[in-house]
Formats: sequence, structure tokens, C-alpha cells
Amino acid sequence: MKISTLTIGKIAAGVVLTAGLVAFTPTQAAADCQHDTDKADHNLHDAIAHHGADSKEAQKYRAELAAVRQRCWDKEKRWWDSDTHQWRTEHWDDHDHDH
Repeated sequence: MKISTLTIGKIAAGVVLTAGLVAFTPTQAAADCQHDTDKADHNLHDAIAHHGADSKEAQKYRAELAAVRQRCWDKEKRWWDSDTHQWRTEHWDDHDHDH
């Protein structure tokens, strides 16, 4: 059985593409977590500024931020701290935005 150069090229291209997708996926997941956390944190800060720390709006965005952090934790075993701009591996304080 003779394998053509074209077939070998297609196989090599497939392997390279698959390796690239596998290598890119964790980075994309981390970027999504960072973006979603930044957005939820921004919404919470806005709600606190405009409606007060104890408002229903602030409570809504606190819950949203906690959900995003939990989702990131479940995927990455770390979470993005928007206030310090770093990844954290210890559990977050659910009351860190109660000011």
C-alpha cells in the first residue's frame, strides 16, 4: 500500500490543527472567566455607587459575581480578582464587596 504525499500532508495538518485547538482551549476559558468576572464586578460597583450597598440591585450583582467566580473555580480551580488584577487560588470572601 502506497501513501501519497498529499495524504501525509493532510494528516500532518490535522494533527497540527488539533494540537493547536487543545493548547488554545484552557487559555480561552481563562480569558472568558476574566472577562465575565470583570463585567460582573463592574456592574456590582455601579450598583453600589448608584443604589447603595444594601440595595436589591447590589444584591443581584453580588449574586452574579459569586456565580461567575464559582463557574471559573469549577473550570479553572482559580478565580479572577478584578480589584487586584490577579488570579487567586484560595476561596473568595463572599462579603468582599459589602462596603
